[in-house]
Amino acid sequence: MYKRVDKGFIRKLEKIVGEDNLILEEERLLDYSHDEFSLKEIARLPEVVVKPRSSLEVSRVLICANEEKVPVTPRGGATGLCGGCVPVWGGIVLSLEKMNRIIEVDRDNQMAVVEAGVTLKNFVSAVEDAGLFFPPHPGEESAMIGGLIATNAGGSRAVKYGVMRNYVRGVEVVLPQGAVLNLGGKLMKGSSGYSLLNLIIGSEGTLGVITRAIIQLLPPPRLTRTLIIPFTDLEEAIETVPLLIKQKILPLAVEFIPLEIIQITEERLMKKWPSSVGETHLLIILDAPTEEEMDRLSQEVAEVCLQKNALDVLVAETQKKQADILEIRSKIYEALKLYTVEVFDIVVPRGEIARHVKRVKEIGQKYGVWLPTFGHAADGNVHTHLMKARFEEGKMIPIEEKVWRNALEGVRKELYLDCKHRGGLVSGEHGIGLVKKPYLSIVLDPQELCLMKGIKKLFDPNNILNPGKIFELKI
Repeated sequence: MYKRVDKGFIRKLEKIVGEDNLILEEERLLDYSHDEFSLKEIARLPEVVVKPRSSLEVSRVLICANEEKVPVTPRGGATGLCGGCVPVWGGIVLSLEKMNRIIEVDRDNQMAVVEAGVTLKNFVSAVEDAGLFFPPHPGEESAMIGGLIATNAGGSRAVKYGVMRNYVRGVEVVLPQGAVLNLGGKLMKGSSGYSLLNLIIGSEGTLGVITRAIIQLLPPPRLTRTLIIPFTDLEEAIETVPLLIKQKILPLAVEFIPLEIIQITEERLMKKWPSSVGETHLLIILDAPTEEEMDRLSQEVAEVCLQKNALDVLVAETQKKQADILEIRSKIYEALKLYTVEVFDIVVPRGEIARHVKRVKEIGQKYGVWLPTFGHAADGNVHTHLMKARFEEGKMIPIEEKVWRNALEGVRKELYLDCKHRGGLVSGEHGIGLVKKPYLSIVLDPQELCLMKGIKKLFDPNNILNPGKIFELKI
C-alpha cells in the first residue's frame, strides 16, 4: 500500500530540510513512536523524522511523500492520550517543533499570529506580557498550538469561554499535494461559502498540516476567585451546576473531583487542599470586574450549594492558596499516571453526569477494577481512569496485569454504550486518534461517518496524511 523510505527518498528530504533536520537512528526514532497514551504496545517506529522550518519546506516534503505514496504523521508536543501521532504505517513523522515563532501579538486587533510549534506555555506567557488573555487552557503546557487546533482542545474554562474552535480566526495549512492555503484571517466573522477553517480545526492532522494560526485574544479578567465546596453526595454536587446557570451565574470553571483523587495528588505534590471532608468536591472559579460583583457572585454560589447540602464553602483568599489549589487540580493526571491504563474522555449532557458516574462505579465493580472519575461539571466532560491498581487506606496498591487486561475491552465498550445511551460522544477534547477509532461508530450515524470518509478522500486521495486515525479508509 505504502512505499518504504529508501536512500533515494532520504536524499530528497535532505535537499529540502538539510541533514541536521532528519533523524534516522533507531534509538532517537523511539522518542517519536508514541504519545502519552500509557500502553506503549501501540507505538510504531517511523522510518525517518523530518523537522521543517517553514511552510515551504512542509509543502515540499508533502509533495515528495504524495508522489511516492509515503505516509506522513504530523506531530506537535505529543501530549495526546489516544495515539493521535503514532506513525501506524511507519514512513515520515513530520515534527513541527522547529516552527516555533510567535510572529505577532497584535494589541489593536487582540489577536496573535503564531507558528504551529509554539508551546502553550510560551504562547500564554507572550500573551500575558502583552496585557491580554487567552481564555482556553487545555491542560499540559508543553502541548503545541498546532496540536491544540488539530484536536479542538478544550479544558476546564470551556463552560464560559469555549474551546479552541472559538478562538482560531485563521490558519495556514498545507494540503497533502503541497498546496498552501490561508483560511480565515484577522476577522471577527465571515459568511463566504463553506467554512474550510472549521473543517481543519479538529481534523487531527488527517486533512492537512497546520503550520500557522491566528488566535483571538481577550482583555484579562480583572479578578478571579477560587471556591472549594465539599459534598457527601456526588449527585447533589452535580445538581448545583444547572441551578447556578439558572441563576445566571456562569463560572469560569466548575470541576468535580472525588476526595480520594485529591488526597493522592496532595501526597505527590506535598501541598494541602483546603478541605478533607465529604466524598466529592466542587472546584468553582469565578471572574468579575469588581470586588463588589465578586462578593455578590460568591454569595449566590454559596447559597445554591448549601441548598444542595454542601458541607462547607471555602474561599481561597490569597493568590498563593489559589495557585496551590489549581496546581493540585492540574497535576491529577501526573499523580495517577504511573498506574493509569487509559484515560477516557466521554462527554455527556451535564444533567447526565451523575448518572453516568454512577454507571462507571457499577462497571468498575463488575470487572473488579478501580475507575476514578473526575471532570468538568459544567460542560459534561468526564475523565474516567482505568487503573492497574486499587485504592486502599489512602494508597494505590498494584493489581495483577491479567485483571486489568481482561477488563479493558469490556470497560471500554460498556462506558461508550452508556455514553451513547445518555446522548454523549466518545471524546470531548482529546480526539479520536488510534485508541478510540474502533468505538466511534457506537455514537456516530453511519451516514455521518461516510461523509467524513468522503471529505478525507477529497483532501487526501492517496491517504498519506496520518493514516489509520479516526476511521479506516480504503483507497
